[in-house]
Amino acid sequence: MKIRKRKHDQEVNTGSMADIAFLLLIFFLVATTLLQEKGLDLQLPRKKEDNSTSPPIKERNLFKVMVNSRQEILIEGEYRKDLVGLRDEIKAFVLNNGKQEHLSESPKKATISLKTSRGTKYASFIQVLDELKAAYFEIYAENIGLTKKEYLKLKQSDPQQNQLYLKSKEGIPMNISIAEPTI
Repeated sequence: MKIRKRKHDQEVNTGSMADIAFLLLIFFLVATTLLQEKGLDLQLPRKKEDNSTSPPIKERNLFKVMVNSRQEILIEGEYRKDLVGLRDEIKAFVLNNGKQEHLSESPKKATISLKTSRGTKYASFIQVLDELKAAYFEIYAENIGLTKKEYLKLKQSDPQQNQLYLKSKEGIPMNISIAEPTI
């Protein structure tokens, strides 16, 4: 009698491989943090009630900056090729305290209006907005005897630095109005 040897086929059981792959996929989806884009730090206006109207702003207290669809800049009705000198003009406008007739009455009443057209590129809008904010940051820094760079490094979580931060803004709100774009 001959003894038959059975040949066993070597196989890997792949029945649970799909389950393992699925579990790994779920694990990596849950454990991975997705890149979150940081947008503009702007506060949207509150919803107005039908009865409410905004208080009128005197023309004297309004500093107008406009950017059209060709990225041309109009500052106080004057065409500019670039933003050179804009910070100094804003600082003079805000800190006038009624001294000169064509500038604001006080820092609290001074309002900077930024208006764009629908075709204005975001880069141009952000460049102008950054320049407007930088002027205010320089004012705040000068109020407490710091440079703008030092001022921007203040940590509001530190009570002592938060005190400086609040002191720098006393009586000078950052009144930047972003007007509705035109066609």
